[in-house]
Amino acid sequence: MAKSIVTKTSFTAEFFDKIKEILLKNKTKFEKELKNQEGDGPFPDYGDSEEDNAREIADYEANLSIENDLLRSLRDVNSALKRIEKGDYGICRYCKKAIEERRLLARPTSSACVACKKTIIQEA
Repeated sequence: MAKSIVTKTSFTAEFFDKIKEILLKNKTKFEKELKNQEGDGPFPDYGDSEEDNAREIADYEANLSIENDLLRSLRDVNSALKRIEKGDYGICRYCKKAIEERRLLARPTSSACVACKKTIIQEA
């Protein structure tokens, strides 16, 4: 059983245990995928022809994009885990209201409620 977490929301301890389990599984998965990315090397070397060089650049850019996505996902997971420990998990960072439980189960790294997220997307 996880240690007791003081929080500003009405979520149950079981809910936090479930979310924390999901986040920790995701963290392990992202760290493993990042380690696999590192094993592929920073820049592929297929040969010296122009065609090979173009393929090397395309693959490098694709690998870099994947690595950046993994780093961003890992950062989001770590941030959510810190919010759980601080007792701020499940609180919208914009309106300070509780984020819906359904949203958190669907996207455990969420730091904004649906209404605020929609507003942010519309303003972008």
